[in-house]
Amino acid sequence: MTESEIENQHRRLTDKLIEPAQRIKRLPPYLFGRLNALKLAKRQAGVDIIDLGMGNPSDPAPQIIIDKMCEAAQDPRNHRYSSSKGVTNLRREVAKKYKSKWNVQLDPETEVLACIGSKEGFSHLCLAMMGPGDTAIVPNPAFPIHNYAVVLAGANVVSVPLGNDEKFINNVAMVIENMYPKPKLLILNYPHNPTAMTVDEGFFEPVVELAKKFGVAVIHDFAYGETCFDGYKAPSFLSVKGAKDIGVEFTTMSKPYNMAGFRTGFVAGNKDMIDYLATIKGYYDYGIFQAIQIASIIAMRHCEQDIIDQNLKYQSRRDVVCEGLTRLGWEVEKPRASMFVWAKVPKEHSKGKGSIDYALDLMEYAEVAIAPGRAFGEGGEDYMRIALVENEQRLRQAIRNIGRYVRKDL
Repeated sequence: MTESEIENQHRRLTDKLIEPAQRIKRLPPYLFGRLNALKLAKRQAGVDIIDLGMGNPSDPAPQIIIDKMCEAAQDPRNHRYSSSKGVTNLRREVAKKYKSKWNVQLDPETEVLACIGSKEGFSHLCLAMMGPGDTAIVPNPAFPIHNYAVVLAGANVVSVPLGNDEKFINNVAMVIENMYPKPKLLILNYPHNPTAMTVDEGFFEPVVELAKKFGVAVIHDFAYGETCFDGYKAPSFLSVKGAKDIGVEFTTMSKPYNMAGFRTGFVAGNKDMIDYLATIKGYYDYGIFQAIQIASIIAMRHCEQDIIDQNLKYQSRRDVVCEGLTRLGWEVEKPRASMFVWAKVPKEHSKGKGSIDYALDLMEYAEVAIAPGRAFGEGGEDYMRIALVENEQRLRQAIRNIGRYVRKDL
């Protein structure tokens, strides 16, 4: 046997020996993989791809936040391990914010916890609460981690069509009534990612009633709760009487303060659920770099006007994108919140292609990257999610590029 044959045989044996956990095998293929690979190849070839695919804020964080973080980073006391729950003053500031913005009373010691971004907190809470045999109800389409955090915890997902009305509540109730064992979690997200769907005051009351009736816990992802337009104010799930008895809500510094890379988020609400998450985090991490926590306190104290100004930017960008796509013949409603536009592609444009293949075509021929709706579930097929993360000039250029490709292809 030659040296090459011995090496190949060894590789085959090694491939059989090194296997991932079953939880990894349960994950579906990463649908953004092909898009990211093409985007990288294009950019390496010198192509100017206008990237509207990811909700990654491109505007800077307010200067006062940066200055405070730099100052705090110079203090050796902040170089040590922090608390996995978040420093006391940070949790107090979150409680103050909830009281002033949503009239929600929180105990910062037992009802608030800081996360390394809300995505980390959400994932670890699913790990703390879910396991084999458990089920979570997740509306479809959904932000991917809302499904995959459940899967990674070894549990199962039951999808219901996304909605914001009585019919949606009734669908959820029907699923719970007809399942055995009954679902353990209901996962909600308003303002919604990817669709930007919103709810009005009163929506969460029947949710709380339903959860109490059937003994189901609720996790509400409120990441875009402060990114609102046209005078709309997104209601907090926790503002409903009794909500803290059955659920929690996640918020983040990423969107309102342009602090996505700082990785700071929060969970607030039910004491037991927060205690479960604190237990998991106590084993997994030592908390957020303390200088970032201090900067986050300053953000919540002094940057309310910055949130207002940023929302006006997103609102203006939203108008540019919605008006441009409407002219192209795409079906789109102006969202009241979030940093996304959710648009339906006409059949004559896609020519029967699925949203993933059409997104690849747009990147290849229009040099614009947007997120295919199918990446968020079957309910997202035929739609595209456009992130409002570029300035108006670049957004107009993206619409022109898409328009040229559409006209050429028709």
